[in-house]
Amino acid sequence: MAASTSLPDPGDFDRNVPRICGVCGDRATGFHFNAMTCEGCKGFFRRSMKRKALFTCPFSGDCRITKDNRRHCQACRLKRCVEIGMMKEFILTDEEVQRKREMILKRKEEEALKDSLRPKLSEEQQLIIATLLDAHHKTYDPTYADFSYFRPPIRLPGENHCLSRSTSFSGVSSSSSGSDIYTASLDMVEPSGFSDLDLNVEEDLDSSSVNLDLSQLSMLPHLADLVSYSIQKVIGFAKMIPGFRIDNMCWDCGNQDYKYHVTDVAKAGHSLELIEPLIKFQIGLKKLNLHEEEHVLLMAICIVSPDRPGVRDAKMVEAIQDHLSNTLQTYIRCRHPPPGSHQLYAKMIQKLADLRSLNEEHSKQYRSLSFQPGSSMKLTPLVLEVFGNEIS
Repeated sequence: MAASTSLPDPGDFDRNVPRICGVCGDRATGFHFNAMTCEGCKGFFRRSMKRKALFTCPFSGDCRITKDNRRHCQACRLKRCVEIGMMKEFILTDEEVQRKREMILKRKEEEALKDSLRPKLSEEQQLIIATLLDAHHKTYDPTYADFSYFRPPIRLPGENHCLSRSTSFSGVSSSSSGSDIYTASLDMVEPSGFSDLDLNVEEDLDSSSVNLDLSQLSMLPHLADLVSYSIQKVIGFAKMIPGFRIDNMCWDCGNQDYKYHVTDVAKAGHSLELIEPLIKFQIGLKKLNLHEEEHVLLMAICIVSPDRPGVRDAKMVEAIQDHLSNTLQTYIRCRHPPPGSHQLYAKMIQKLADLRSLNEEHSKQYRSLSFQPGSSMKLTPLVLEVFGNEIS
């Protein structure tokens, strides 16, 4: 059986245009031997040319060929084939047909091999991602509605809280001995504008609106509630990580995010030196354009760390973290298209190292506040317990 060669035709690419055989008017299947024909006329022309058949019309030599009568006059049918442009030069020999079949088969085998080597998420890995996404959705509310339950932020009269040269940031810094993951939504600060941020620590601290003694930390109660809330959310998320366990800890939670001026941090007893690297971290993380699946896997990898204080079975925790890391790498290879996927896993892991440094500075400042009687009274019991555990 010989094969046919087809030439492209503009109408061939329009699926809405009906394709009609130029010989008999039947439904055409494509270009065969340089003409649009049905399968029947394609086979008839090929057989006639290979046999070098000579036909004679029993009638007047101008029979009208249709789907129903195409078998009645082979001579007029073959004549019609030639008239519409069918050419015997397009008919392949038996050897050419065999080579073409072998090439098609080889191509299919290569595609099958390529598909088998292409990385795929296993059912278990897909289940892990689905579980973490569900945990994230249950512990993260993008409307930040629960912030209304915090002790209200108190700022001095006449302060301008609008975003101008100074920056405001959206987010919840979830830093604790149980986790240093930072879950944030940065929707106002863009990388291109970071050089314009007013983060001069000395200048801000010298201004009359920020130069407060420790007895006047007006923002501390509100930000302490924010940190306490963040810790609760991280613990809630951690409890749903497959294989993760928290001993003797059970927390209730609820809350979300507003926008804060950088000077608000000073009014909570923190050094503004903490904010510049924090905002740089947020901007760098945002630039990675992580999928939600990648985000929750990164959170889980950060939380499940074998070198945490109080970890009982470091090998088991390390195995869980390795499994999450493998799932993340496989997801990136399978689902994150280039160029964004280039070195993405390495960049994400570097963010974890940056987060550790931020957590150490954040924890140090909270420990300092917890030692001051006037300030510690404004902290929540959970914050005192978490950073107290870090001290011990």
